[in-house]
Amino acid sequence: MTKLIIQIPCFNEADALPATLAALPKSVPGIDRIELLVIDDGSSDGTADVARQHGVQHIVRHRRNRGLAAAFQSGLDAALAAGADIIVNTDADGQYCGDSIAALVAPVAAGEADIVIGDRGVGKNEHFHPVKRRLQSFGSFVVRRLSRTSITDAVSGFRAISRDAAQRINITSDFSYTTEMLIQAGRKRMAVTSVPVRTNGAVRPSRLFRSIPHFIVNTAATMLRAWAMYNPLRAFVSVGMIVFLVGLAPMIRFLWFYVNGDGGGHLQSLVIGGVLMILGVVTILLGALADLIGRNRRLMELTLERIRALEARIGES
Repeated sequence: MTKLIIQIPCFNEADALPATLAALPKSVPGIDRIELLVIDDGSSDGTADVARQHGVQHIVRHRRNRGLAAAFQSGLDAALAAGADIIVNTDADGQYCGDSIAALVAPVAAGEADIVIGDRGVGKNEHFHPVKRRLQSFGSFVVRRLSRTSITDAVSGFRAISRDAAQRINITSDFSYTTEMLIQAGRKRMAVTSVPVRTNGAVRPSRLFRSIPHFIVNTAATMLRAWAMYNPLRAFVSVGMIVFLVGLAPMIRFLWFYVNGDGGGHLQSLVIGGVLMILGVVTILLGALADLIGRNRRLMELTLERIRALEARIGES
């Protein structure tokens, strides 16, 4: 029996949640059982009570607001504990059309993908402002390069995840899970694909970010942190080499004047160049240390995956 759990992270969504729940499919080809999971991220409007009144089978409640990334991770953990074979994540505000879930789940159910992203067609989506289209298209391009995937809508929260992939994903961001999850998946060699999905117009401003600049800064920081976490040697060596080469320029300048008998008046070039070159070498050495720590983290992640698998077996028995 294949179980699909549709998880919905919520923060003060008591008004929008009933319509979102009503739009979710009651059956999906290749799925034997569908259950719903609501993650109430510290809501103060009775979101959990509304979910319970509308027959939601699983409810996770944070005592205070912990953010979308934490709510998503809590949902994955709860869905795995409930025996989900496939997990679909969607928004509570009804942005994503429930009738697209069948298309989203199909590649995972067929064993063709570990993760499927719902592609909203950002470049042509009439519900998005032209500036937002360009920014998200550029952001998706950057994520494709960092994650080595071919996803065209990197920040779409509408996604299907296989049980195996969910056990291997560990979100550490405090902002959003979307880009970090893709970078992790790409670096862990998971099969990631996308399918076109339908969307509805926004009914209210996003609660994830205050403004476009706020979204850009936090998303960029999340992407950089995730990329550096899974590529520490490359990240530190790149920075270290840049600093080293910048320091090499004044050092060469000093040597030029020294060879021509005028070195005494250019000691500042020697000092600046020497300091920068030392900083570059230290940064490269830190990269080697970070790479060793990263390998230890991978062992810890493998241990966590096995613990999750054991918990699932115990739950089934």
